[in-house]
Order: sequence, then C-alpha cells, then structure tokens
Amino acid sequence: MKKIVLTGLLQIFVLGLLFTSTSYASEKLRPFILAAPQSGDEAAVIASSRDKLTAAGFEVVGEYQPYAGASVIIVTSDALKKAASMSKFSGYGAAIRVSVTKGKDKVQVAYVNPAYMAAAFRMKSNLSDVSRQLQAALGSDHAFGSKKGLEDDDLRDYHYMFGMPYFDEPDVLNTFSDHKAAVEKIEANLAKKAGGVSKVFRIDIPGSDETLFGVAMSEGISGDKKIMSLIDKQALFHTAHLPYEILVSGNKAYALNARFRIAISFPDLSMGGFMGIMEAPDAIKKALTQVAGGDL
Repeated sequence: MKKIVLTGLLQIFVLGLLFTSTSYASEKLRPFILAAPQSGDEAAVIASSRDKLTAAGFEVVGEYQPYAGASVIIVTSDALKKAASMSKFSGYGAAIRVSVTKGKDKVQVAYVNPAYMAAAFRMKSNLSDVSRQLQAALGSDHAFGSKKGLEDDDLRDYHYMFGMPYFDEPDVLNTFSDHKAAVEKIEANLAKKAGGVSKVFRIDIPGSDETLFGVAMSEGISGDKKIMSLIDKQALFHTAHLPYEILVSGNKAYALNARFRIAISFPDLSMGGFMGIMEAPDAIKKALTQVAGGDL
C-alpha cells in the first residue's frame, strides 16, 4: 500500500516538474511591443504618446527624428533608474525607447520590451512594474521582432552566432582620470557633433557611478538612417532600436559592440542582412570613440 501511495506521489511530482518546465520554456521574449492603435497623423500621435507617458509617471528625457517618418521618445522613471543602479553596466537599462513610425496605412507606436531589455542587459530586475506602467500608458497589442522569441536565460548569454560578441564584451571608448572628466569630455564633443554624433539624452543614475548618453548618428554607414534603411524592412518597424548609447561607468566610457547591439534588436536578421552592414560596427565604434576623445 505504501509503495502504491509513494509511486502515485512520485508521478504527481514528476508531472508537476514537467508542467513547470514546459510553462517556463514557452515564455518567449521579443524585443518590441506594438502599442494599442492610436488615431491621428504622425505629429498628433507623437504628442498624444508623450502626454500619455508623462501622465503615467515617466520622465521624457529626449526626443528625436532619426529620419523622415520616424520619431523616438526616450523616457526614464525612478523605477528604471533604481533597477539600473543595482549592478555594474545595468545603466544601459535606464531608458525606454518609444517609437512613432509612419507606415503605409497607419502610424505605428511601439516600445522596447522591458523584460527583453532587462535580460539582454543582465539586469537584476525583470522590470515587470515598468512593463505594467507602459501597458497602462500606451496599451499592448502584441510583442514582435523575433518569430521564435528568446527565453530569459538565452538572452542573458546572448550572441548572434559563434565569434560574435556578448554583452560583457563592449567597446572601451576611452579612459579618464575620473567619472566627472569623462562626462564633461563627452558633453563637449557631443556639442561639437564630433564624428557626426549628437546628443539625444543623458541620464545620471543615482546611487551609482554611471551616466547613460543616447546619441544620434548621421555620417556614412554609421548613420541611423543608412543602417535602418538596409535592415528595418519588416511590416512592423524596429525604430525603437534607436538611439545608440554611450555608458560612462566609473572612469571609462563604453558602448555595446554594434554586432551585439544590432543583433538584440534584430535577432532574426539573416547573415546576408548582416553582410549588408558589414562595415557599420567598425564605423559606429570609430564615431563613438571620437565622441569620447579616445584613440582611433
């Protein structure tokens, strides 16, 4: 009798483990969220989206138009900055990018998926509160940007393919005497538009020695317009891939290697697609190094 009871309990336990494993495995993350449809022309949708984000408690820290028909609103919040302060290099997650892109028939509003971003940037928080806050502000139609999606664990150890960089293999743009000197140098060079790069936003992260800059790029194959014209060809636009970032952590200026930074926004991009922008990663590194005043 005891053997029968134990066997039954063991079967229930195994089934429970299988169910849990299957449920977890089915939780796939995608890089972007398509917001609820908004009516009006592009300018009206931008204004409406900005108002909704502000009303929901987000702080708008930057806004720019990388090319005609595309705008990006960058926001942060106390919750984002707190999560960004929890570990080194979490500063990349201090900002959420919200895009407004003019399509053939309608204006698309989308935003970076906080859970996807948190995993890709190896943050300690999954930003679930931020996800709910964004959904309340802009709505959530569905996630997109990857057909199969990626699990949290896979994103935390993500690279596009063998030989391509991971999150913890960034470009080191320059080393300074201290954090203040780094920030001042970058501010000065952004004002000069060194390397065709200009400032979109800056977030100083409380409780850490990290400052995040968002930058617009305009020259050659490193330019936002040029790169996106070559790879952003899906029905749902990946405009919220932009802008790129420079992270000052301690006394060093970093940028995610573009082979990683582009891949996390375009995980389904074919090898042929990457070959079409083969020169872009080095051009991006060169432009951002100029901003940081580093050696080329």
